[in-house]
Amino acid sequence: APPSDPINLDIGTPPVIIVRHTLAQRSSRLVYFYDPGIIGLGNDGMIKIRDGSRLNLAQRQIAEKLIDQENPDRNSLIYALAEAHGGQDAEPAAREAQVKRWKAQFHSGWWVEDAQGNWHQKP
Repeated sequence: APPSDPINLDIGTPPVIIVRHTLAQRSSRLVYFYDPGIIGLGNDGMIKIRDGSRLNLAQRQIAEKLIDQENPDRNSLIYALAEAHGGQDAEPAAREAQVKRWKAQFHSGWWVEDAQGNWHQKP
């Protein structure tokens, strides 16, 4: 399909299903860090440490390891969505659509980064 077609984020190709499952399995461990505002959703749709000041070394390592696993999977989901919509040309549209969804799904009170790099709690 040409990239001008809207991206169907709910498309059920095997690569999309597999990576969604992996992301879903990790989400409850991320919530532990979202709730106190330690990590947040970057403007690019990737997860970042927002405030690591209250973490001890072990906690910081756990948070960083989760982020190191989460972000490549987020990109994998975007690539899988693009692949399902005709390949590499669809990647920018797939990324934009999926990032918009991640922002929409992010809970009230969790921290989101704006385009200027400032953090705000989602209303």
